[in-house]
Amino acid sequence: MAALLWLLFGVALVIAEVVSGDFVLVMLGAAGLAAALADVIGGSLLVDGIVFGVTAVVGIFAVRPILRSRLMSGHEHLTTNIQALKGVQAEVLATVDEHGGRVRIKGEVWSARAFEPTQRLEPGQQVIVMDISGATAIVWAEN
Repeated sequence: MAALLWLLFGVALVIAEVVSGDFVLVMLGAAGLAAALADVIGGSLLVDGIVFGVTAVVGIFAVRPILRSRLMSGHEHLTTNIQALKGVQAEVLATVDEHGGRVRIKGEVWSARAFEPTQRLEPGQQVIVMDISGATAIVWAEN
């Protein structure tokens, strides 16, 4: 009976890991499965608890960091959203000044305004996206 309870506990934690995604629950779930195996082999409740504790500690402090580093490798330099647009070159579609205008950034049309209030950017001119404010690109062109 204890093996069934350990098994259900382990499976429930592994399933719950899908929601959390932090590899803690899956380590505890694996420990629960190891404790279920220990009970099936013939261990007492004390042995089951020790197997669970040791497996959980090893999983959380040894296996989890390795899994996280492998999962996250290659993602350190991935920029998204606003950060991915800063510094990108854009083309002026409609005159841009301190009050507004239109630019094309990576194939998409954005409302825009000039970074420097004195700048007036004409259609066809290449500009740099300095920032994004709401849905408006703040652009600048070297004169």
